[in-house]
Amino acid sequence: MVKTRACGRGGFLIPSAVLAGVLVDELRRAGLKHAVLAPGSRSAPLALALHTETCITVHVVIDERSAAFMALGIARATRAPALVLCTSGTAAANFHPAVIEADYARVPVLVVTADRPEELRATGANQTIDQTRLYGGAVRFFAEIDAPHDSSGEEAPRWRSVVGQAYAAAVGSPMGPVHLNVAFREPLVEPGGEPAAVALAGRPEGRAWTEAVVAPRRPSPELAAGLAGEIAAVERGLIIAGDCDLDPGPVVELAAKSGWPLLAEPTSGARRGPNAITTFDALLRHQPFAGTHRPELVLRLGKPGLSRALAGMLSPEVPQVLVERDGVRLDPERALSRIIVSDEALLCEALCERLELREESPWLRSWREAEEAARAAVDDVLDSDDSPTEPRVARDLAALVPDGGVLVAASSMPIRDLNSFMAARRGARVLGNRGASGIDGFVSSAVGVALVSPGRTYALAGDLSLLHDQNGLIGRGDVDLALVVLNNDGGGIFSLLPQAGLGSGFEELFGTPHGLDLAALARLYGLDYRRLERAGDLAAAISGEGPTLIEVRTERAANAQLHHRLWAAVAAALG
Repeated sequence: MVKTRACGRGGFLIPSAVLAGVLVDELRRAGLKHAVLAPGSRSAPLALALHTETCITVHVVIDERSAAFMALGIARATRAPALVLCTSGTAAANFHPAVIEADYARVPVLVVTADRPEELRATGANQTIDQTRLYGGAVRFFAEIDAPHDSSGEEAPRWRSVVGQAYAAAVGSPMGPVHLNVAFREPLVEPGGEPAAVALAGRPEGRAWTEAVVAPRRPSPELAAGLAGEIAAVERGLIIAGDCDLDPGPVVELAAKSGWPLLAEPTSGARRGPNAITTFDALLRHQPFAGTHRPELVLRLGKPGLSRALAGMLSPEVPQVLVERDGVRLDPERALSRIIVSDEALLCEALCERLELREESPWLRSWREAEEAARAAVDDVLDSDDSPTEPRVARDLAALVPDGGVLVAASSMPIRDLNSFMAARRGARVLGNRGASGIDGFVSSAVGVALVSPGRTYALAGDLSLLHDQNGLIGRGDVDLALVVLNNDGGGIFSLLPQAGLGSGFEELFGTPHGLDLAALARLYGLDYRRLERAGDLAAAISGEGPTLIEVRTERAANAQLHHRLWAAVAAALG
């Protein structure tokens, strides 16, 4: 029998404390650094164990949905698992949206839900629902840990092994969320409520029970040689980088070696280098240009989806090769010719080793000239007036983020405006919830990123993204976040979609004006509030420290007209 360490009053620990202590100790050994806790009663043993573990930083959040998205932001920013914990009942159901995002975005979130013991289930017991496999296929691994009947700790090796399984699944291929449903019997806390330390049957020297080692998938020499030969034989090629998390250096080098244009979305991290074409969405909206710039081979990395014009070009007639580290089919157009399962950066490195530097071809020159003309046209329109506009704020904010900084972009229009108007740059990281591309949980995700990022974090949101997740601001006086909110009093993206042509019902069903005062909202949550009156003052507005809300008021109709003006200006510049 393995004994527990005695508590302060000389007795043995209660069974719930033993279970919680072992789980938290093993999570620390596995490498966990951050845990987000939504307070509750049934989860008290784990909450106390986490609180006493000095190697794990605990963030307390009132709202469960907000807590889960904060853990998602932490895990995305650190590229390491983060834990989110809640009590039993509907609290666990509120984690589901973030679990779905973590699934599709492949973010390692450890979801731990406390539960009633088996004998209380299906009895009408308070705050008890069926939490078994609550998240279905959205998690990589599920396990139920039953409540122990005594404090012997005889099951400690099994508990530690289950933690190792969960951690390995979260960081495996593909990465993603895992779910541990942990049952606790009363009493949940030691008499007097004092937490007590636990020391039970762990590996010597603080090692994890089962260490998770993930090796990147390297391409075979034969595969790399064959693909390099295909690239060398094609002048009219494209490299397209959608949403992904990879080392951009080899991608940029491959674009240079191949002599191909690089069309990179902001969250790819690869929008940089001399071959980066940042205005590709506007260029491909211009039919004469799109018609004469159909590629003969496309190398795709990551998940596309921000440009309908680009998607329209990626028809099945265009040979397309997707490089995907986990073999996930990222092919909404059903047009892929081939999927190569390999680490993207390693394959790009292998290709660069086998390719000779191609001199600038007419194909590349035409893309570069178009990029120069389109960029000048866009900048001329945006800089012609110092009134703040959504495209200009997106362009300028992306340029103003300091090297080493992080910009978190909300779904809907903010990330699309970044894709359309952000210039090439290196040194800044752009993140967004692009897995399922919902606006829910954005504020909490941005706060999570800010909590683990050095220096000030910047976020670009629409008013609905802010309002949908304003609970993420509760008690966040500790976060250094500049939250730029484009307030067009409703759903601005619909003014650029076919719904805009509707007459009756458009405002009620799609525009959804709210009329809320964001200055009052900032006061409610203790944020510094600033309103941007002139576009040129953005740098000053986002400066400083602490949580700051910068409101940019715009009009939906005027914003739609400006987008059409920008596309027309690019078309005119292309002749």
